[in-house]
Amino acid sequence: MSIPLKSSFLLSYLCTLPLALLSREILMADSEALPSLAGDPVAVEALLRAVFGVVVDEAIQKGTSVSQKVCEWKEPEELKQLLDLELRSQGESQEQILERCRAVIRYSVKTGHPRFFNQLFSGLDPHALAGRIITESLNTSQYTYEIAPVFVLMEEEVLRKLRALVGWSSGDGIFCPGGSISNMYAVNLARYQRYPDCKQRGLRTLPPLALFTSKECHYSIQKGAAFLGLGTDSVRVVKADERGKMVPEDLERQIGMAEAEGAVPFLVSATSGTTVLGAFDPLEAIADVCQRHGLWLHVDAAWGGSVLLSQTHRHLLDGIQRADSVAWNPHKLLAAGLQCSALLLQDTSNLLKRCHGSQASYLFQQDKFYDVALDTGDKVVQCGRRVDCLKLWLMWKAQGDQGLERRIDQAFVLARYLVEEMKKREGFELVMEPEFVNVCFWFVPPSLRGKQESPDYHERLSKVAPVLKERMVKEGSMMIGYQPHGTRGNFFRVVVANSALTCADMDFLLNELERLGQDL
Repeated sequence: MSIPLKSSFLLSYLCTLPLALLSREILMADSEALPSLAGDPVAVEALLRAVFGVVVDEAIQKGTSVSQKVCEWKEPEELKQLLDLELRSQGESQEQILERCRAVIRYSVKTGHPRFFNQLFSGLDPHALAGRIITESLNTSQYTYEIAPVFVLMEEEVLRKLRALVGWSSGDGIFCPGGSISNMYAVNLARYQRYPDCKQRGLRTLPPLALFTSKECHYSIQKGAAFLGLGTDSVRVVKADERGKMVPEDLERQIGMAEAEGAVPFLVSATSGTTVLGAFDPLEAIADVCQRHGLWLHVDAAWGGSVLLSQTHRHLLDGIQRADSVAWNPHKLLAAGLQCSALLLQDTSNLLKRCHGSQASYLFQQDKFYDVALDTGDKVVQCGRRVDCLKLWLMWKAQGDQGLERRIDQAFVLARYLVEEMKKREGFELVMEPEFVNVCFWFVPPSLRGKQESPDYHERLSKVAPVLKERMVKEGSMMIGYQPHGTRGNFFRVVVANSALTCADMDFLLNELERLGQDL
């Protein structure tokens, strides 16, 4: 047996090994079974072209076709076996790897499918996807200009555009790993602005603090209070009206109660586009309250922020320009792709950096050969930070303001079409008339129609949505979310967001619910 020793260094290394390990090294060196693409650009290109072919065929073409399933449901144990998840000592052939790729796509939920109504994100924009592919291929971290020059400049331009839509001519911002983190950043910044010593001296320097949000807020406000050491008791829950909007009069009352109890109010978090009902808080009235009491106003517009692009519907966010901070997720209604979440600030005093910076000398040297203000990494809690601006920038370049506005307006049109079609059919009961693209309703099966006065009606109705959800998922025909809400039993929430949707998809949704529930 000949051992192809390619360097004197390798020979020296082998001579230092014990006999047992040396035998193992010899066997590995002589083995032709170990798959490797290292140093073989032709093989690398062939693999990637094959993988991209699988992605285009399976994830994009089939994954967005109404002739295909939204999902292929498998129970966990069966799915583990089908995927063969175990990681072994020996590698696999490229043919096996391609089959792994096909299996991953086959058994994953196709969120780009027109019949996927389950979440606040859906659809697949080809330009945004191209941006995501480039981002992953370049694999850089967006903390310094020296390693991410294109994306540092691009991020600032995208943030400037988003701020302008909010109504600010200046300010700051950053892309965060999700809207929940954007909300947490806002709470941290508001606290730091009022009590800057807490950065160094910690919670012991703080009086009891109080922040205010409605009962319809996103759960990240509670999580953020816990994570930041404020405690969930610091979150004062403000009443919402029957449509899910914060009641400004109760906000005023809650502030007075907190002060009477010895707490210091410091922030109000309003919501533009609540998760379930799609409600928009009255920002002008809330801003008036914040102004009277000197409180930071944060607007969680993760879901509803993209409505600012629509001249027809942007009135839903009237008053947002008075906010101190705004969270906005273009990966939702704009379909920029997960994740794409911006935190926008009206502040121009470098508050982000003052609050979060730690001046790591190995990254943020002050004697660099370019303007170190371009090194934005010290604004955030993370060190490594993925590029989230390219997919949105590329999509915006392709669509322009007008194309994105049409996308938003069309979602409203289709949501209204769905509502009007529901009203024509027996068995569909709206929770309320929507003002956004969240359409909430009960499907009342034949056995419950006309029995609203029965004592067990609501209990029985609440069991319908889970049954229908199981049936649609196991058939793979569509996916719709459901939930209880306050005193209301389980109801469906259809999110009309995918830009590929048509009236035919709305008709299918109604027909499919009738088909799936005809025996209930």
